[in-house]
Amino acid sequence: MRQSRYKSWNASRFCVAARREREPSNLPLMDFEILGDIQNIEPIARGTGVHDRTRLRKHYGKGRWRKMKGFATVRLVDSTVHTAELHWYEAHGIGRREFKIKFPLLD
Repeated sequence: MRQSRYKSWNASRFCVAARREREPSNLPLMDFEILGDIQNIEPIARGTGVHDRTRLRKHYGKGRWRKMKGFATVRLVDSTVHTAELHWYEAHGIGRREFKIKFPLLD
């Protein structure tokens, strides 16, 4: 009996979903906490403009990756509160990943 091609598609989709749940252990932890909402969100790069696309797919799974930026109030490790510009990657169905503070702080 011949197997349906859709069964193999569903199996590969399941593997991608399982891979997305794993967090890579070699990424640095965020050394800040985001307080409140991120304001003025806009894309920096999308599609082939995202240079880390191969690494992001390898770690988090296939998605339409975008590099985004926005402004938020953050609390640093030394408990000081600042307004900072944040950069991160996001993809539909995967979410926001790898937040970074871009200096200088706006305070």
